[in-house]
Amino acid sequence: MTDPRERLEAERRRTTRRLAQLRGDFDEVVEASRDTNADDEHDPEGATIAFERSQIDTLVRLADQTLTDVDAALARLDAGTYGTCEVCGRPIDPERLEVRPTARTCVGCTPPPR
Repeated sequence: MTDPRERLEAERRRTTRRLAQLRGDFDEVVEASRDTNADDEHDPEGATIAFERSQIDTLVRLADQTLTDVDAALARLDAGTYGTCEVCGRPIDPERLEVRPTARTCVGCTPPPR
């Protein structure tokens, strides 16, 4: 297993780069929409500009949430609580942390997906 801090910091770097790319993509879509007076809602070429903006905005929000989760995990690491389930207080399986380094709970205490 790799060092948790190294994994978390690598994830933070990847997500930060991805976020910058997404924000650039968003700016390009907005700029492209200013240069055209095409009928966005009836574009025979495919997705509307509004859809593309919405899709990129959703990806930006997900990346922002990832950064929040990574920062919280780094804070738990600094506090000495990283790897401890926030619900039951037992250790989180190292294999779970390897796959999901921002995990706050053990598998048994993880709520089912909505």
